[in-house]
Amino acid sequence: MARSGTTSLFPSLGGPSPYFDKKFNGTREEFVRLQKQSSTLYVGNLSFYTTEEQIYELFSKCGEIKRIIMGLDRQKKTPCGFCFVEYYHHQNALHCMQFIDGTKLDDRVIRTDIDPGFTQDRQYGRGRSGGQVRDEFRKEYDAGRGGWGHDRTAYERRQNEAIRENYGSLHGLPAGSQSDYYATGSNRPTAKRGREIDEDLDERRVRRPNNPRFRERSPAEDDY
Repeated sequence: MARSGTTSLFPSLGGPSPYFDKKFNGTREEFVRLQKQSSTLYVGNLSFYTTEEQIYELFSKCGEIKRIIMGLDRQKKTPCGFCFVEYYHHQNALHCMQFIDGTKLDDRVIRTDIDPGFTQDRQYGRGRSGGQVRDEFRKEYDAGRGGWGHDRTAYERRQNEAIRENYGSLHGLPAGSQSDYYATGSNRPTAKRGREIDEDLDERRVRRPNNPRFRERSPAEDDY
């Protein structure tokens, strides 16, 4: 009896997660059936700078690799933090789940999952910006994944453009206004005044409130 109980633990050690790809062309039951015989792994949380050679060196410890498909930004065609590792045998993929999932590569904890099998176009990110969905809503700075999340980067760009427009309007004031006063020559803004404007801009950036649209995504919402 003890042997039977111990043996029953092994399927859970290297088994796939409950994740279901919403773009999978089939039912959840078919998805699970393919996972049970698949020799392909999905690898996530990679640095944008991790190379195919580094991935091969680590994952080849669990068996002979057939091919590696690097995940790419759909627009830039540059690595965006995930890949697929395809072995020749299903057992090799299970060994990876047991021994490599949760280890570090390029100082990052990587995650692996049994994939039902790579199909064309799945190598591209599914986020609006072209990368992964998780990087659309990420609020923290991550140097290994392009810095700030896409939404925050776009928000800051809009804020900076608004600030430039506000200060730029000083140059379009009507006749008799401050622009004419400065045009006399002796009363033009000094370099010191220019620095004060720059410092004011910096303060406005620091005091900028958090955008309520930024929110954490649960692992269940995470997508390739």
